[in-house]
Amino acid sequence: MTDQTLLSAAGLEAALSDPRLLVVDCRFDLADPDGGARGYAAGHLPDAVYASLEGVLSGEITATSGRHPLPSPEAFARTLCAWGLTPETRVVAYDQGPGAGAARLWWMLRAIGHDTVQVLDGGLARWVAEGRALTQAVPVRPGTTVAPRRYQGDLSSDAVKAALRRAETRLVDARSADRFAGRNETIDPVAGHVPGAVNHPFLGNLGPDGQFLPAEALRERWQATLAGHAPDQLIAMCGSGVTACHNLLALQVAGLPGGRLYAGSWSEWIRDPARPVATGEAT
Repeated sequence: MTDQTLLSAAGLEAALSDPRLLVVDCRFDLADPDGGARGYAAGHLPDAVYASLEGVLSGEITATSGRHPLPSPEAFARTLCAWGLTPETRVVAYDQGPGAGAARLWWMLRAIGHDTVQVLDGGLARWVAEGRALTQAVPVRPGTTVAPRRYQGDLSSDAVKAALRRAETRLVDARSADRFAGRNETIDPVAGHVPGAVNHPFLGNLGPDGQFLPAEALRERWQATLAGHAPDQLIAMCGSGVTACHNLLALQVAGLPGGRLYAGSWSEWIRDPARPVATGEAT
């Protein structure tokens, strides 16, 4: 059976009349935190609501958390209530193109048990490139009741540290190769990676057109990264738990599901100076 995680622009346009559909704009820019909201105001997909990474898809930063901790189950439930989510809702998430922000929402919804969620392949860039319409109209959604549910598949720093003592664990970092190696860290105060991690930059999941590679190509690449490890022994991380979700989405498309998320990721790991740090290429 073909995986339905990704949706084409044509497929989404055909689904816009479905009353069960909820489209969510997840654009963000680390260098311009308000840029996603401005972009949404300037033009977004029809009937899309906006989900700010730092205001909706993340919680409060603490002295021990990473840069983008998951929102509390209660806060996320309030957001879903405002969006009118029901068990029958079909969610389609998109961002400016690469898919990292959309993948974050994809993971969060699945982690609380809402599996009817897809990512627009190629995002807004693909939608616009194909000549499809944008709007500035902000939809009014009927409120619903959504009970808070804990995220399944999220690991703490202590859990990751313990997992690394087991040979079967495969910790995969989605950051760029230079940041992983500690050569070009411009975001976090400490450079390097978690000892024992391997690198799989998330942009490698995409083709030159900005869309995800075919399932077969993704599977080949990811089997090389897994190096004989089972998919459910994989732990995905990155700088702050966002692009790691992109890798988990790619694994799902590749038919290799089951990986877990270290949402705190590198920015949380380095909060404790007692945690070890490695630099250079993975061995």
